[in-house]
Amino acid sequence: AYKAKCLITCVSSSSVEQKIYVELNDTVPCVRLLNATHQIGCQSSISGDTGVLHVLETESDLHWILSTGPHPPYMVVMETAFFNRSVMLRMKNSSRVAGVAVIVSKTDPADGFSPHTTCPNQNTGVYSARYGPAYADCNVTLWNPLGNGLSYEDFGFPVFALNDENQTEVIRKCYEDHNTRVNGSAPQYPLCAMQLFSHMHAVTDTVTCMRRTDLQNRFSINPEVLCDPLNDFNVWTSTGPLNNSAKGHIQNETFVIAATRLDGRSFFWEKAPAGEGAVSGIVTLLAAIQALFPVTRETPPPRSIFFTFFQGEAFDYIGSSKMVFDMQRNEFVMDLNNVHSMLEIGQVGLRSGRDLWMHSDPVSRGNGSVGDEVSVLVESMKSVGADLNLSLAEPSVSQALPPSSFQRFLRAKQIPGLVLTDHQSAFNNRYYESLYDSAVNLNVTYPSGLSPDKQMQYETDTAKSLAEVATLVARSLYLQAGGEQRELRNITADPKTVAQLLYGFLVQKNNSWFRSLLPPEVTKKDSSLLSSGPPQFYIGLGPRVHGPVHSVTRFVQYILANLTGTVTNLTETQCQNPSDISTENKDLYSYFWVSGPLSVNSSRDPFCVRASVRLSKAISPAFELLEYGSRDYSTWTESRWKSIRARIFLVASRELEMLTLGVGVAVLLLSLLVTYFISSKAELLFSAPRDAPATTY
Repeated sequence: AYKAKCLITCVSSSSVEQKIYVELNDTVPCVRLLNATHQIGCQSSISGDTGVLHVLETESDLHWILSTGPHPPYMVVMETAFFNRSVMLRMKNSSRVAGVAVIVSKTDPADGFSPHTTCPNQNTGVYSARYGPAYADCNVTLWNPLGNGLSYEDFGFPVFALNDENQTEVIRKCYEDHNTRVNGSAPQYPLCAMQLFSHMHAVTDTVTCMRRTDLQNRFSINPEVLCDPLNDFNVWTSTGPLNNSAKGHIQNETFVIAATRLDGRSFFWEKAPAGEGAVSGIVTLLAAIQALFPVTRETPPPRSIFFTFFQGEAFDYIGSSKMVFDMQRNEFVMDLNNVHSMLEIGQVGLRSGRDLWMHSDPVSRGNGSVGDEVSVLVESMKSVGADLNLSLAEPSVSQALPPSSFQRFLRAKQIPGLVLTDHQSAFNNRYYESLYDSAVNLNVTYPSGLSPDKQMQYETDTAKSLAEVATLVARSLYLQAGGEQRELRNITADPKTVAQLLYGFLVQKNNSWFRSLLPPEVTKKDSSLLSSGPPQFYIGLGPRVHGPVHSVTRFVQYILANLTGTVTNLTETQCQNPSDISTENKDLYSYFWVSGPLSVNSSRDPFCVRASVRLSKAISPAFELLEYGSRDYSTWTESRWKSIRARIFLVASRELEMLTLGVGVAVLLLSLLVTYFISSKAELLFSAPRDAPATTY
């Protein structure tokens, strides 16, 4: 009976709530991030923020919201055309705004949009008062001139992105039916309102947050973590297997490092497509690795080539600073003295014509031996480029390095190196670190009518262009490692592989090729790792849908294993426990049990891949050293929260609310009075009549 009563009550309350509220499901919030000195991002009050809806379409709408509208606070719904620094700061400084909901446009802003700063990572690169002071703070070159710094503002109200067109139409209809002004006069109640929940637990800065978390861990029975350091894993491999259990300097061995970054960000949490910012470099390096490995096995060059994908570089070089830190402390498979030179792949997807630019550090080039080696690398790349009909050039020697992981290596030691990009000075990318740095920005589009598998195989112009860049990178690395010129003709990147990678990283991660590379437990069930759409490249804790490793990191790890590994005849049990087999070496190799491609009868035949692909921790050394206020390392943390949601409903006037409250109180008092009266007269009202005594005559 109790269960039935509870069921009726729950269903009843649920149905009442559904009649009052319309939940908005496909929304993405702006969340709070903290570093050593301040907090950025957005948050709501602990019970959510509520305001009357107003759609911002003209300047007069903005004036209505901020000055003359009679129903503040307002929940502002705007198209991305109004989502800029000027408008957002005016709202930030007004007490009449309860929150903002941004309708994500399907078309990119024509004038570009970058919520990042004009000088990315300016405080944690190599240039400072001690090293190349003339180049510090982007004094010579402003790399991201379109950057408006919006991502680094702190907003005291919630800001959400609305992705679902159907729900956007529901919001618009609610607004038009109830909130539209008639002849300039204020709309009448009831009005359409919105409520946003995004209360953040962390405040002030990383130092404060980590101190409070540490205190709770020590003294609280049920400690609550307030924020988490941004962290994940770097992915690396080399042309020859390295003993992962041996750390420090390797005798008589030098390495050419080839690197790129794995991550990006935008104003909104988990909304980081990072097309030009990260994907162009990832795809180029993966294709170069595939082209290189067969030749390095047959005719290995004197030096080994070490490939690494750094995670967390958008937040003050988290991954590269951790690797350099470990090299300095002899806690990595090599040290800095093993590094011969470095080639980093930056943004290379928006080439103007056939131009590519080789950036070097003007300070270290003043060192004779370093300068000579850089010149050799430059001439080698120009020679390879000429064979491929690619034009390569150097910017003026008075120009600093663009934002790059290479800068963290230079902070530790002067190493010869280049950063390869598609821009001479300012970025070609007009949507740097924004939600518009997507497939469209890289011109990855397909003819109509193609099936998903056909789209994945379709070689777009961007795929062909990046395949050329990958061939250039692969051949240049082989020469830099001391390889023979005659072997270069055997090193050519496959545009088909590039096309598949672009499709998987920019269009649809849940595709047949990616599924064949991943473990069966991921592909057999409805895994969020393979949810619809492209992966997101933000390093935060949200994308870790398959254990402790970021989904993008996991994709790159398994793709690398596929491109460089060897298929073995190990069973699943042996693959998961290779130490039990005398012929296998877990110190030299990793072992991956993968699903395999679909057969004719639509089943998969899993197998074991042996590859020298490794993960290494990508967390700022500041958190290992417990130096939460560090100025040398990244200190970025992400606040925790309990609830992220949005909903709309109709709100009555204040007068009607007060009247309803008054009537309710009056009914309550009357019911109490009646109850008291009945209780005091209960004996009289409810006593049973006495039976007449029976008499006998």
